[in-house]
Amino acid sequence: MIRILLADDHALVRRGVRLILDGEPDLTVVAEAGDGAEAVELARAREVDLAVLDIAMPRQTGLQAARELSRRLPGLRTLVLTMYDNEQYFFEALKAGASGYVLKSVADRDLVEACRAAMRDEPFVYPGAERALVRSYLERLRRGDDLPARAVTEREEEILKLVAEGHTSKEIADLLFISAKTVERHRANLLHKLGMRDRLELTRYAIRAGLIEP
Repeated sequence: MIRILLADDHALVRRGVRLILDGEPDLTVVAEAGDGAEAVELARAREVDLAVLDIAMPRQTGLQAARELSRRLPGLRTLVLTMYDNEQYFFEALKAGASGYVLKSVADRDLVEACRAAMRDEPFVYPGAERALVRSYLERLRRGDDLPARAVTEREEEILKLVAEGHTSKEIADLLFISAKTVERHRANLLHKLGMRDRLELTRYAIRAGLIEP
């Protein structure tokens, strides 16, 4: 039996996905999380084989959670389940250690197969994008190109997300176990690096980057 942790900030989505997974004889959802940070906490506390993570969630995105889980629990498989049909997110998911990338629009068709593939250590990409994505990746490697550079560091991304969600510097400091002064320094670096002036512009950037939902 494959024990699954399901993370999505929409309860209705979790309910629908759970129905799909629990309907299979070899799959069972043993834990649910409403954001990436909770997903990491539950994965460390429970016996879980596979984490299915949405991308855009509060506090910590699915990509951020996947990165942390790959560092802390290297034996845990992860899948990204998302509404974003986006090449950049796909490559970021691979870099974060995810075994597969499944679109919510076809979850009823692809998710079960993706879960089983992940547990066999086989990558899963939704069929419609597979050829184009692999061809693009191989062409970049042939040219000696690196993948697109990240605009911000992982820590800056964490702070950007929390700023955009409306948290104060003190709240962010408490959540990330750093000082408020460090938060302010990161915020200033973000504004300078991205050429922005205030929280509103940072929030717009966070929405475009898929860190929060509009």
